Amino acid sequence: MRTVGVEEELLLVDPDSGDPRALAAAVLAHVALDDPGQDVFDKELFGQMLEFATHPQADMTELGEEIVRCRKEAARHAGQFGCAVAAVATSPLPVDPALTVNDRYAWLAGRYGVGTRDQLVCGCHVHVAVESDDEGVAVLDRLRPWLPVLVAISANSPFWQGGDTGYASYRTRVWERWPSAGPTEPFVSPERYHRRVRDMVATGVILDEAMAYFDARLSSHCPTVEIRVADVCLCAQTAVLVATLTRALVETAARDWRAGRPAPDHSVSVLRLGAWQAARSGLEQDLLDPVTMRPRPAPRVLRSLLEHTGDALTACGDAERAEQGVTELLRRGNGARQQRRLLERGGSLRDVVTECVRHTQG
Repeated sequence: MRTVGVEEELLLVDPDSGDPRALAAAVLAHVALDDPGQDVFDKELFGQMLEFATHPQADMTELGEEIVRCRKEAARHAGQFGCAVAAVATSPLPVDPALTVNDRYAWLAGRYGVGTRDQLVCGCHVHVAVESDDEGVAVLDRLRPWLPVLVAISANSPFWQGGDTGYASYRTRVWERWPSAGPTEPFVSPERYHRRVRDMVATGVILDEAMAYFDARLSSHCPTVEIRVADVCLCAQTAVLVATLTRALVETAARDWRAGRPAPDHSVSVLRLGAWQAARSGLEQDLLDPVTMRPRPAPRVLRSLLEHTGDALTACGDAERAEQGVTELLRRGNGARQQRRLLERGGSLRDVVTECVRHTQG
């Protein structure tokens, strides 16, 4: 069974006002003193962000328990400095990002200017084990049209700098400002994948291979494919659903490759439209059907995803979990719907943030 690991980026906030706080360096210093051997928490681009990475897990129950444990540990360490963590993909309140002191981050800020300063956004990256680069590239080529569905499921960034953006996942629209971000053409082979990355670096527009910010890519440090489209999810159970469906998509793609089934030939232009539609409306309206690339109601597209991955979900023992997760998601709504509902009930974006702090560990 394929193992899965999850990386989540959390926002450090004042627990009373909801304002983001640039205390990541202090929090990480406390982590290092408290647990010198830990390999879970790390810095990110801005001081208002804290990242953690789970260990590879084959069992989704264990993965979910680790995500919850990491979130609680992040909150414990942050609490030492009077702040909290919120699993929101953008700050609902206005914020002046504080760049982390780091040569790489300084290069990004100098190269991309205001485009870098806008990147105070929190994502969720899912790593799924693959047997080889050949299998990994075959998976990447076959995942492409399904990735916007994961955006819609995870969408958790409706607010930006104190206002409603009109989007369910505004984070993905901000992330697309990086010159190397977004969907890709089929790579076909590992040789072509690596050549394309080298060619991108050779232009001088990006710093190195780590800046190939494809929606899904081969990991540079472990035998996995890394799916990078999801917002950090407000509720841990939604993050587990994203991971469950991502593993099933990888397994389904690998099976299709072994069976000689060709990769979908949707153009990057159309895939970008699918991603935009998912970011705009989340689960509230139509998505583009991954097979036909024509509008269909979001609940029907989610059911199509379950059907598409049904054999893989069953083989992993995840079919019931995925079915229940999708049903509950459609009932409760993604993070964007929950944040907007909190605003309607509480009346202020500060109330939204403080409630999201509670939901983060719930």
